[in-house]
Amino acid sequence: MKYLIVGLGNKGPEYENTRHNIGFKVAEKIAETLGTSFNTTNFGWMAEGKYKGRKVLILKPDTYMNLSGNAVRFWMQKENIPLENVLIITDDLVLPFGTLRMKMKGSDAGHNGLKSINEMLQTQNYARLRFGISADFSEGRQADYVLGTWNEEENEKLGERIEKFSKASLSFVFAGIGNTMSAFNGK
Repeated sequence: MKYLIVGLGNKGPEYENTRHNIGFKVAEKIAETLGTSFNTTNFGWMAEGKYKGRKVLILKPDTYMNLSGNAVRFWMQKENIPLENVLIITDDLVLPFGTLRMKMKGSDAGHNGLKSINEMLQTQNYARLRFGISADFSEGRQADYVLGTWNEEENEKLGERIEKFSKASLSFVFAGIGNTMSAFNGK
């Protein structure tokens, strides 16, 4: 059984430690946990590993956020991975910092990465793991906020939260979305 875990983010050193790149950070932690590393490939960087007998492909798209759907569709087709075995990891402005929310489906909620995936897959019915980044910005400053770096208080808690999200992602692979949602949502 194969799974595709996609951490959303933007390529380039200027985006590396921004809130919008939390998907990349969680993907990197998953790869580290599985003892694998990323290699350059079509549409991004891919790490392959095994978790409890299941093959796990971990993708960091290099398409920039707005075209993430191209990478997701390509790898689903190339590896023949069914939609129910795909997990997208992304940031979420609506949730308080560090809040974990896994869902089986949903709208893009204004997130350009999810919007691209919805368009390319022609569905909203795929698992997504949302990392709360809060909405602590003044009117008209949303882009600066999501593309900004973590504050000192967030940085102190970031490692523990990334670890929790990595565990939730691997739980999705082994225990399924229902069990993972029960065990991790809101924690």
